[in-house]
Amino acid sequence: MKYDSQGLAFPYFIAALALFLVQILAGLLAGTVYVFPNFLSEAVPFHIFRMIHTNALLVWLLLGYFGASYFLIPEESEREIHSPKLAWLQLGIFVFAALAAVGSYLLGIHEGREFLEQPFLVKVLMVIAFLIFIYNVTMTVLKGRKTVVSVVLLLGLWGAAIFFMFAFYNPDNLAVDKLYWWWVVHVWVEGVWELIMAAMLAFLLIKLTGVDREVIEKWLYVIVGFSLFSGLLGTGHHYYWIGAPEYWHWIGLIFSFLEVVPFFAMMLWAFYLVKKSGRDHPNKAAILWSLGCPVMAFIGAGLLGLMHSFPSINFYTHGTQLTAAHGHLAFYGAYVMLNLAFFTYALPALRKLQPFNQTLNIWSFWLMNAAMIGITFALVFAGILQTHLQRVLEMGYMKVQSQIELFYWLRLGAGVFFIIGALMFIYSALGPAREQALTSKHTH
Repeated sequence: MKYDSQGLAFPYFIAALALFLVQILAGLLAGTVYVFPNFLSEAVPFHIFRMIHTNALLVWLLLGYFGASYFLIPEESEREIHSPKLAWLQLGIFVFAALAAVGSYLLGIHEGREFLEQPFLVKVLMVIAFLIFIYNVTMTVLKGRKTVVSVVLLLGLWGAAIFFMFAFYNPDNLAVDKLYWWWVVHVWVEGVWELIMAAMLAFLLIKLTGVDREVIEKWLYVIVGFSLFSGLLGTGHHYYWIGAPEYWHWIGLIFSFLEVVPFFAMMLWAFYLVKKSGRDHPNKAAILWSLGCPVMAFIGAGLLGLMHSFPSINFYTHGTQLTAAHGHLAFYGAYVMLNLAFFTYALPALRKLQPFNQTLNIWSFWLMNAAMIGITFALVFAGILQTHLQRVLEMGYMKVQSQIELFYWLRLGAGVFFIIGALMFIYSALGPAREQALTSKHTH
């Protein structure tokens, strides 16, 4: 660790990992309701569990991006963070907003819009924290060295802040509401967040492979170009059935095909660079997470997403468990694994122990990946059966739910293994260090 202000990443990572556990626990409780419909129904209704599950996911991922930026930008800019005090203030406001959101949900106070349920004042606090962050990292980059990695990261972070502003627009007309709602939800996860992902992955690959920065940056240009080009108009595949003009069917289909390209390019990019480096880095666990992230993102976000993007298929599968299967694997592969890769790389440096508990970390990688594949397969089979029974044979919703109950049990079982894997990861990252540095030359 070359700069003292990189230490700001540590409290962000701790807060992110704490919320990661909250997110998984809420998901496990929501999954339990699918097999025991009256489970905790008097105390906490199902939609509150789901709300906490999805919102905690978004917030801890953002905390991970903030922490990663505070770790990454000083090295890229070759200077300390502009104002460490502002970074602490931002963390306090953001965590308070997250806790206030959870508290308000448990009291039944929310706006009721999926993923954007946060009460108005909580949204305002989140924006204030985000603007403090944007100011702090932008000033750092402007005063220091400008690299492709830091500029692409800034572009993604600015985009995330700007498009979140549409969360405040809540028109009465449901069709218009959905039109702009996707400008936050889709453009975040299939647009600007991909820029953040590409920049963080590029930084990891530079550090872990030692390959010439110029080679990595050329790939980064290609990936960023395709992400922006396809991601914005790819929003069209969400406009099929909300009252938008029919030409969106063609726009959505064509650009959805192109949306697969950056995920495929990231996968090739990571494997090519790691192979070229000879895997000569002591932090094997960080390399494993950095390779696994683009693979799972390509399958979950790319292939499973594309499957839904044909209007003729989407007409039947829209809103079924197939959508849930795509959502789970896409978020896990693209953004959860990205953050866990960054934590695996940066936390040893932040704790001044290089590297540590790799064996346990690698076991957690395989257990969480196997569990997430199990969750995805269970939801895919449930979704296929649900589509046939409900949309083709026109059976009633509740009758169909009883027919696919077996797959909900399988999903719940896989969820239990996933939380065990997450606990193993957290222990490996924050528990007592059992493996010390073999050499110091690779610590970067």
